[in-house]
Amino acid sequence: MKIAILGNGGFGTAMAIALARAGRAVALWGHDHAYTGQIARTRQNPRYLEGVLLPEAVQVTTDAEQALADCAAVLVAVPTQHVRSTLQPMAQLLAGEVPIVSLAKGLEQSTGLRPSEVIALLCGAAQRVLVLSGPSHAEEIARDLPTTVVLAGPKEAMVQHLQDALATRSFRIYRNQDVLGTELCGALKNVMALAAGIADGLGYGDNTKAAILSRGIVEMARYGIALGADERTFYGLAGVGDLAVTAFSRHGRNRAFGERIGRGETLQQALAASPKVAEGVWTSQVLDERARALGIEMPIASAVARVLYEGLPPQDAVRALMERDRKAEG
Repeated sequence: MKIAILGNGGFGTAMAIALARAGRAVALWGHDHAYTGQIARTRQNPRYLEGVLLPEAVQVTTDAEQALADCAAVLVAVPTQHVRSTLQPMAQLLAGEVPIVSLAKGLEQSTGLRPSEVIALLCGAAQRVLVLSGPSHAEEIARDLPTTVVLAGPKEAMVQHLQDALATRSFRIYRNQDVLGTELCGALKNVMALAAGIADGLGYGDNTKAAILSRGIVEMARYGIALGADERTFYGLAGVGDLAVTAFSRHGRNRAFGERIGRGETLQQALAASPKVAEGVWTSQVLDERARALGIEMPIASAVARVLYEGLPPQDAVRALMERDRKAEG
């Protein structure tokens, strides 16, 4: 069984390593000819996954036709804001019946669409687009550390088949059919992780972070339920699990980005200093606009957007949250 992975960033590379280690045939595609050629020669990806060797069995290429030829599944491992531009030129190659699994965690800034929706539009493939999400840092997957995630798709038989195909001895996969909820969890948790990072940058303690995460998951679930997602998804691996690992880990890009903001950097300064993509930066603006339009109360998400895009000082954002009207928990 050959699996094609589109995107040779950290997560795409880590998945290629894990699947090859488990005996799968893997093709890893990248858009940058020079850098992808370097990966092919050195079997290393120092820009995104330093210190890990790529197995010789992994085919590394910039030729999409070569990567996708005879594959049984496609993993889309490019940042949300680049899913459309990456897949559009290869839409014909992605036509047919091959399952496409989105690994992206965000909302497209120009449209507000989830990555799976963008993929479905480009490939005419709504019934064969799945979502893989959960607490899964690339740095740990690549090093064969135990990781557990969720695979969601509309067709139970297809989800079960890919659950078996993508699982390894250290990469355990649960399944569900709540594509909407699973994907929203992956996007929204990044916004809450930004809030947690801002608190770290301000020098606040564990009490503050615990409050952000517990109230943050309530906001996430509130938003998801309003859109039709299953509430249970938000209190499983895709929601609570991924939120926790992103908000606490040294590997968490969004937490680290938020910490820069909390320490006083502007949005542009933090972007310039952050080589890796923090998806929550783009998602926060889309989420705030959508939540306001739908009348969904999301004070933490709104505060993050105001800090990033309106120049609200982080200390003032925290003060405003603490001074909100007292109410019953819920």
